[in-house]
Amino acid sequence: MKPVYFDYAATTPCDPEVVAAMLPYFSERFGNPSSMHAFGQETKGAVEEAREGIAAFLGAAPGEIVFTSGGTESNNMAVKGVAYARRGKGNHIITSPIEHHAVLEPCHFLEKDGFEVTILPVDGDGLVDPDDVRRAITDKTILISIMHANNEIGTIQPLAEIGKIAREHGIYMHTDAVQTLGHLPFSVDDLNVDLLSASAHKLYGPKGIGLLYVRKGTRLTPFMHGGEQENRRRASTHNVPGIVGFAKAVEMAQASLEKEVRDLTAWRDKLIRGFQEKMDQVKLNGHPTQRLPNNVNISIAHVEGEGMLLSLDMLGIACSTGSACSSASLAPSHVLMAVGLPHELAHGSLRFSMGRPTMAGDVDRLLEVLPPVVAKLRAMSPLYQKT
Repeated sequence: MKPVYFDYAATTPCDPEVVAAMLPYFSERFGNPSSMHAFGQETKGAVEEAREGIAAFLGAAPGEIVFTSGGTESNNMAVKGVAYARRGKGNHIITSPIEHHAVLEPCHFLEKDGFEVTILPVDGDGLVDPDDVRRAITDKTILISIMHANNEIGTIQPLAEIGKIAREHGIYMHTDAVQTLGHLPFSVDDLNVDLLSASAHKLYGPKGIGLLYVRKGTRLTPFMHGGEQENRRRASTHNVPGIVGFAKAVEMAQASLEKEVRDLTAWRDKLIRGFQEKMDQVKLNGHPTQRLPNNVNISIAHVEGEGMLLSLDMLGIACSTGSACSSASLAPSHVLMAVGLPHELAHGSLRFSMGRPTMAGDVDRLLEVLPPVVAKLRAMSPLYQKT
């Protein structure tokens, strides 16, 4: 039987149209965009055309788009870049406990260099309270970094309200939008952000290319030094095929966005209902409605997530027990811990994330296969037998 992929939050396949758009820039159009001759100017034109297309999608100016190697670099560039650029004004950063490690680890790094970091609480659905943000602000606060939507539990944050608070206090607002660019309709002005991180491979583009939106006037210290690329904000020869592919992926996402949100929301809700009807002691993690259209994260009592994942994999179904970046760790998800799940329930969690290629039959197959897997594993659990 054909394998079924339910891990689109980790990565997506590169769309054939994206690959086709990239191919000429590996061989025929290979010039360095920094070169003055015709070969270089041809690829420079492609880079700038891509920048214009992506900027228009975000409601930004082309000069506000900085191309990077991916979401991790973009997050590091935003957090560290603002911290060092505004150190003369203050040393205080506000973030949340459910951020990706690509935000939390730079914050921990900065703490060792004299910065202070306030990690706000979240409620049981993973939401940050804007009033908590307001109360945490001091005269030393220089940056607020709250992700647009969580990669594990799918909760969408009240970012526009938080961004408004930041703007009222003259504080830069950054968001990790890796999970939402091309999957939710928004503009940078809608979100009230000064900096926004995104990555192409989450929306059917190539790996190794991302962006950081930097609102005009936002001070940012570059942490890669060398050439004068990206208006002196990010040195390195441009990844022209990746940039072209990123722009094509954004173009395709824009064309299919409305249908994708509608279809994935319907399948998401079908999965949630089906899991809760077919199995007992199942908890949905994340906000019940204010969540990504493609995300279903559940905890199932008295069974290990790893056991379920491996059993499903043997049956040709791929999913996740959390963030792909921490899948080698045996520790429970920091996101599930932050929303108050006990360790034993956090260890029994699975994330199913759907994508553009997902079919209704894939959803039906998962609903058919998972309950027997859980029943078999629970039959071996002395804890479940005692309930």
